[in-house]
Parts: sequence; C-alpha cells; structure tokens
Amino acid sequence: MNDTPLIVNRPQLTYAAARLALDAAVAEAERIGGAFNVAVADTGGVLLAFARMDGAFAESGAIARDKAWTVASFAGLPSRALYEAIEAEPAVRDGIGGRDRVAAFGGGVPIRIDGALAGAVGASGGSAAQDEQVAQAGADAVIAAYESVAKEGRS
Repeated sequence: MNDTPLIVNRPQLTYAAARLALDAAVAEAERIGGAFNVAVADTGGVLLAFARMDGAFAESGAIARDKAWTVASFAGLPSRALYEAIEAEPAVRDGIGGRDRVAAFGGGVPIRIDGALAGAVGASGGSAAQDEQVAQAGADAVIAAYESVAKEGRS
C-alpha cells in the first residue's frame, strides 16, 4: 500500500459561519447603497445561506448562487480570476462559459482558513466590482472571526 492518505481533514463552513458571512455581506451592500443577492456555499458548492435584499432582481439570486458554486467548483479560484484566466483563450472561454452554472465574472470569492478552501461567497446586484466588494466583506468577516477564536485556542 502506498502513503496516500485515505481521509483528508479540511475546514468546512458551519451554518453559523455562513450566517456571519451573509450578515457582513448584506451590511456592506447596505453601506454602498445597493440591492444585492448574496449566497454562501460550502466547498462542494452546496448552498448554506442566502439573502435577497429588498429590491434585488430575482435573476441575480441565481447568479449569486452560481458565483459561489463556481468558486467552490474551481478549487477556490475567484470568479473574476477565472474570467481573466480564460478571456484570451476563445475555445476555453466558450467551453467553460457554456457550462451550466459557471459564472466567470467578478462577485464570487473564496473563504480560506489556514490556506484551505472552507467555502465561498457570491454576490450579485451591482457592477462586478461592487459584487466582489460585497462578497469579500462576507469572506473577510468569517476569516476575522476564525482568527479571533483560533487565538483563544478554539475554532
């Protein structure tokens, strides 16, 4: 038998962490004055928490969920970085861009704990830069909370 591990321990968002991300992202959306949809997913892209702010377009809800799913499905690659990676390759861009649920534009960001993917936040409702700003606020809140409790010796 080789030395390949049979089980891998990885960080995984809890519902409490997902709610923390959601609340922080919505607070950032309110601060910039937009109506956004925000989705938080686990490492498999499964939805953990979702918010549709008053006035947010219904279709952007699906886009927010797809952005979070895209980040999780591409091993934590932010959705904007995916676009940047494929924009100069027409065949790759068309192939990936034509896949269901792939959202290759700004607004999907990873949540990394100790360098490992723990989940993702997707936001939709503003410009790509605003979507990314809102999603990043959610990710940052979880990371800050984790680092705070890690200093105390608990997670």
